[in-house]
Amino acid sequence: MEKNDSERSSVRATGRSVEDAIQNGLAQMNVTRDQVEIELLNETSDDPDRPVVVQLSVRPQTETAYAPMTPLVSSTPTEASPAPEVASAAQPLDVPTTAQQVLETLLRGMGIRSQVVIHRDLENQEGPAFVLDIVGSDLGILIGRRGETLRDLEYVARLIVTSKTHSNERFAVDVEGYRARRERVLRELAKRMADRVKQNRQPITLEAMPPNERRIVHLTLQEHPTVKTQSIGEGERRRVMILPK
Repeated sequence: MEKNDSERSSVRATGRSVEDAIQNGLAQMNVTRDQVEIELLNETSDDPDRPVVVQLSVRPQTETAYAPMTPLVSSTPTEASPAPEVASAAQPLDVPTTAQQVLETLLRGMGIRSQVVIHRDLENQEGPAFVLDIVGSDLGILIGRRGETLRDLEYVARLIVTSKTHSNERFAVDVEGYRARRERVLRELAKRMADRVKQNRQPITLEAMPPNERRIVHLTLQEHPTVKTQSIGEGERRRVMILPK
């Protein structure tokens, strides 16, 4: 017998935005947001003809929460029973799912209504294993000045997940693709400034940036044939200088 919509354990859904795709998937499965895990399967795009694709999977139920309690003392004397066998090693936790749940808990504690979707960039071998993208409305407060609040949130989430899973698997936290957009802007800026340095043969110093953004500029121009980069300054005033080779 075929399963009806409410019995499906996983579906893929599309929409013009992440939120539209999520809502379409929830309607197909006849479930609520808190009953599913959400994974973003493609990059968001400004192209209206390219839909966003998400996968929704029903969260596994915690069976132990409903296990009957065992009495500590028997009412009648019996022979000593052997101690229950303990597993030699605990079942490893799934890092992406655990990270998603940790971040959702942090956001609820902050009073922020949002959804966390998992995005894996299989083409980027040098980046994090996966990205937790927070989607919702009025989420600018999570980004902060130059992304400082977002970096702090990511740091706390990583500490908790590492403690829970004992895994060093790298992941990033983003807010509605902010970091992806910022990276594109920085790469374009680096290339434009490199062209200007190439033409004028004069160094250019960019605005002060946090370490992760300076790294994007350095990596973008590391193979450039006519310019090179170096960091100058200290602390929050540290900048990237682009100069002729």
